[in-house]
Amino acid sequence: MTSRLNPYLSFGDTARAALEFYRDVFGGTLSISTFSEFSDKDAPGADLVMHGVLETPSGFTLMAADTPPGMEYKPGSSISISLSGPDAAELRGYWERLSAAGTVSVPLEKQMWGDEFGMCADRFGIGWMVNIVSPEPAEPSVSAAE
Repeated sequence: MTSRLNPYLSFGDTARAALEFYRDVFGGTLSISTFSEFSDKDAPGADLVMHGVLETPSGFTLMAADTPPGMEYKPGSSISISLSGPDAAELRGYWERLSAAGTVSVPLEKQMWGDEFGMCADRFGIGWMVNIVSPEPAEPSVSAAE
């Protein structure tokens, strides 16, 4: 297995709802472990998510957890998750589901560099960037007679 890099999202107490939402957006297999599976089942926060991972059919991996009781939750504002590629239908579908009930800061539309691009924060406050790569213009063909 090769090394991989993927986002790991932290939540106060909404990791389960967020991961289920992302599963609805992207599809895939969701695995969730709670704090109670590894400690006192009656402890405060026992039903919170200790570790969750979503593996999607497109090869995306999202991991998330709730902040354990007694630790301060510090929501991040300097990180966004970027989705990009040439499959316009797939990426527009993700955009529609992520931006629904969220906040759009840049509408998904054609940009000066030629691609379609948009930015939003989903209903959990997670920042997303979607970039639909525009197809390269075809090279003009040169006929043999020229």
